Amino acid sequence: MSTHEPSSPPASFSADHPAAEGGPVALPPALYVEGAVATITLRRPAVANRLELSDLEVLQAHLAEVNARPEVLVLRLQGLGRHFCSGFNLGDAGEHITNAAESFEALAAALEAARPVTVAVINGGLYGGATDLALACDFRIGTTAAEMFVPAAQLGLLFYRGGMERYVARLGLPMARRILLAAEKFEASQMLSLGYLDRMVEPQALAEVGQAWCDRLAGMAPLALLGMKRHLNAMGRGALDEAALAADIAHVNASEDLREGVRAWQEKRAAVFRGR
Repeated sequence: MSTHEPSSPPASFSADHPAAEGGPVALPPALYVEGAVATITLRRPAVANRLELSDLEVLQAHLAEVNARPEVLVLRLQGLGRHFCSGFNLGDAGEHITNAAESFEALAAALEAARPVTVAVINGGLYGGATDLALACDFRIGTTAAEMFVPAAQLGLLFYRGGMERYVARLGLPMARRILLAAEKFEASQMLSLGYLDRMVEPQALAEVGQAWCDRLAGMAPLALLGMKRHLNAMGRGALDEAALAADIAHVNASEDLREGVRAWQEKRAAVFRGR
């Protein structure tokens, strides 16, 4: 069992949970692993799950642990209370703002490069750098109560390179300008139409839909799932390693999983994949 792992799955999303906004809980992010799905939960609901400097180190450690566990195929990122995350606590950085910004950028890059497929389950508002953490995930599911806003230009903060590149690559230059330069606020329906959200649901359906999404991904063939995730992200950055892709394709084509998948399809049954 993980040393960072709570003994039971963290409740999430509901404003009625004891740890919801205004409640007593103000804890570092928690990691819980169940089967092929890992969950990282942000646990500072009273401050909209704002990230402290120490939280960045904790999140990096969680990502390293998840990456080292081959049974984990899916990583879910979620927040307690009414908000997903309000970004980084700039007041906590003080005169060390440069180092803090570099640490946050490194965290977003590590999240994008995580071995499992990543799903951001967005229960409410996300602001500032938190918008990039969610964008670094492979999928984003949000409620009708979700909204996003990046006030960097209003604060005098030049957004870090990796985040700007991700916005341009994933949402396009015109939308990146609206988000980062004009500091527009976007509601859930707009987030869905511009491609930031992959799916929008009612708040009461988020937990069930998020779990179903993760379970569906976890049922895929590991070699194919994780290989395509890795190479799709490389293509999105314009950094595809053609030799690595060819090697992975050859490996998967010779795998037991591919033979099992074809047999299961022909026999109209669920495949049992073993990652080899």
